[in-house]
Amino acid sequence: MPPADPCPCGSARAHADCCGRLHAGAPADTAEALMRARYSAYVRGDAGYLRASWHPSTRPDALELGDAAATRWLGLEVKRHVPDGDRATVEFVARYRVVGGGSAARLHEISRFVREDGRWYYLDGAFPRR
Repeated sequence: MPPADPCPCGSARAHADCCGRLHAGAPADTAEALMRARYSAYVRGDAGYLRASWHPSTRPDALELGDAAATRWLGLEVKRHVPDGDRATVEFVARYRVVGGGSAARLHEISRFVREDGRWYYLDGAFPRR
């Protein structure tokens, strides 16, 4: 039986037992876990978590998520997670649709992460060429 409040990251666990722990302040065990929590934060419109999990050297001064109700997130696929000590790369595809007749779109990114003082942070990402 699926959980009453499934985690948006696609883990098949309840949000409270998955990304919700990280949103509440627990550190991510891996860069992939942080990336999944960041995806879930986008789905839930949690700009505070997104800024807190962004490395200070690359964090934007402001983060505008726009109208969260206008975007319907459809799913996340992690293509690869490459840990390398205190650095890691995560490649993923996030699918979404703009509410009100928009066609489905996909965000394909290769993200870089760094671990400092036991916490993972998002550094930046690049969109691979097709």
